[in-house]
Amino acid sequence: MTTKQTHAFFATLLIVSVIHSCFPARLLADGFRILDHSASATGQGAAVSAQADDAAAVHYNPAGLTQLKGIHFSAGTLLIGGHTTFKSSASAKVKGTLGKDFANPPPSTLFLAADLPSLGFTQLPNWRVGIGVNSPFALEAHYPTDSAISPILTSAALPLINIKPTLAYKLNEYLSIGGGLDIYTFTSLLGEGHAEIQQIAAPGNAFGIPAGTGLEANGKDTALGFNASLLWTLLRNQDDKPLINFGFVYRHGADLKLNGAFLAGGTKLANAKTTIELPNVYTWALAGWPIRNSEREWKIEVDVEYADWSDFQDLNLRLSNGVTIPQPRNYGDAWVVMVGSEYTLLEPAALPDWDISVRMGYVYSETPVPSRTLDPANPDSAFNALSGGIGFHCHGNGKFLGFIPCNGLGVKSMGVDLAYQAVMYQARGINNNQQPLLNGEWDTIFHVGALSLRANF
Repeated sequence: MTTKQTHAFFATLLIVSVIHSCFPARLLADGFRILDHSASATGQGAAVSAQADDAAAVHYNPAGLTQLKGIHFSAGTLLIGGHTTFKSSASAKVKGTLGKDFANPPPSTLFLAADLPSLGFTQLPNWRVGIGVNSPFALEAHYPTDSAISPILTSAALPLINIKPTLAYKLNEYLSIGGGLDIYTFTSLLGEGHAEIQQIAAPGNAFGIPAGTGLEANGKDTALGFNASLLWTLLRNQDDKPLINFGFVYRHGADLKLNGAFLAGGTKLANAKTTIELPNVYTWALAGWPIRNSEREWKIEVDVEYADWSDFQDLNLRLSNGVTIPQPRNYGDAWVVMVGSEYTLLEPAALPDWDISVRMGYVYSETPVPSRTLDPANPDSAFNALSGGIGFHCHGNGKFLGFIPCNGLGVKSMGVDLAYQAVMYQARGINNNQQPLLNGEWDTIFHVGALSLRANF
C-alpha cells in the first residue's frame, strides 16, 4: 500500500470501531421503510451513501452525482419473498404472506443522471442533474380470511412511489452538495393504485354490519418532501480518486393525507380519510479504500441512519358520516447500522474489457413500533440482514451478454449487478397489545433477490 492508502485503511477501521461502540444496544427494524434501491447497494447492505458513484446516488446521496461524467442510467427490481408466522396466546397459528411467492408488484427503481456539459450546457461544468423513481416506503401483507386475526386484518398494501428530481453542485475538489424533491404518489400501474386495508366484520360490531362481511378502507394522495446532502472527500490517491469519503444525507418526510372510501361487501358506506406521517431520516456515512490502483479496488463503508417516526401517532380513520375509528400507532424512532464492502478487479487478464466486483453487507436495525400498537400489516421487530452480490461492468471491446457491443450505439459501457439478502427478524413476544387477539409470538423472515442493469453514455 502507499502511505495514503495506509492512512485510509486505518481511518476506516477507527470509524468502524467508534460507531460500533456508540450504538451497542439500540440496534433493533425500521417501520415499513425499504433500504435497497440498487443491486449494488443490496449486495453491500445498503452501505453506499459515501461511495455514491453511480446513478443510484440520486437516492443514496445526490451530492455523489458530481463524481459522474457523461449520462448514467440504472434500472432494477427487488424480488421479495418470505412470510410471517403468528402463534397466539390461545395457541392459534396464523401464517401471513406477501400474497404470492414474491411481492407483486415488486419494488423497482429507475435512475437517470448527467453532467450538464453532456447535455450541452458547457458553461456549467460543476452541475449535475438527475431524476429517479423508486419505492422507499411500501408494505404488503395477506392473511387467511378465516384466521383468528381476520377481524383485525386480512390484507394491507401501500404501493407508494417516489419521484425524485435532483440537482448536485461541486463546490471544489473536496466538497459537493446535492438535493432535490421527493414527490410521493400512487399510480394505477401498481396494485390498486391506492393504499388499502381489509378485514372481516366481527360479530356484534359497532356498525351493525353482518358478521363475516368483508370490509375495506382505502385512500390515496400526492405529497411533497425534500432531501439535502453533502459529500466530503478527505483524501485522494495519485489518480485523483477518493480514498476517504464522508457523506451526510437528510430526508424530510411528507404527510400523506389519504382520501378514499370505506366499503362493506364491496358497497361504499362512506368517504374515508386518514394520515400517514413519513419519518425524517438522517444518514451519516464513511467510506475508505484500503486498496485503490489501476488493477483493483477495495472499499469498506459504514453508514448509520436515524429515522424519526415520532410524528406517526395514529392512523385514525375519519368517515364522512361523523364516525372516527381509532387506530393508535405511537411510533418512536429507529437506528440502523449498515456495513458493506466491495472488491473490484479492473480489467483482469482473463477478461480485459470487464470490471468484476464482489460485494458483502450486513444490516442491524431497530423498530419504531411499540408492542402495544403492533399490527399484522406491519409486525415489525429487530432484524439482522446478511447480503452478498456480484457485478459485471463491460466497456471497450467487450460484448454485453456475449453479443451486444459495450461501446456501440452511443453507449460507452454497460453492466449488470446481482445480489441476495436474507432478512432475519427476531421473534417478538407480545403480551400487552391493545388488540388482545394479537398477543402471542410474531416471527418473520424475508429473502430478497436484487437485479440492476446500468449503462453509461
